[in-house]
Amino acid sequence: MKKWYDEEYEFTIEVVGFLKGDHTENYCRNGEQKGDKYTCTYGCPVNQDGFGICSKTMMMLYPIMESVRSGGDLENVGGEGRYSKTIVCPDGCVMFRLTAEPLGNENFYIGNFWKDPDGMQ
Repeated sequence: MKKWYDEEYEFTIEVVGFLKGDHTENYCRNGEQKGDKYTCTYGCPVNQDGFGICSKTMMMLYPIMESVRSGGDLENVGGEGRYSKTIVCPDGCVMFRLTAEPLGNENFYIGNFWKDPDGMQ
């Protein structure tokens, strides 16, 4: 992989709790533990051991991440702040907090990074 665009945001997704009990054995296939953290910019979030976040949870996170990338304020959709929102996984087991950190880079579309510099599309 050759990453050529410096993304606008870095995302951290942290396991902040469970809806049932104090562990995920026998109901969370990914084996999440409170305090686990995943990070990413545009790709799928991975933890410090290189394991990826649950694919079902990623389906929920992606639109939230896109709303941040497009200038949205997560408080407008129930978030704790402009760049922070807690969600529950689709299976109703694990609570995750997504936090976005602006990196100061130009937006992909506003900066026309999507255009072919040679004029071919």
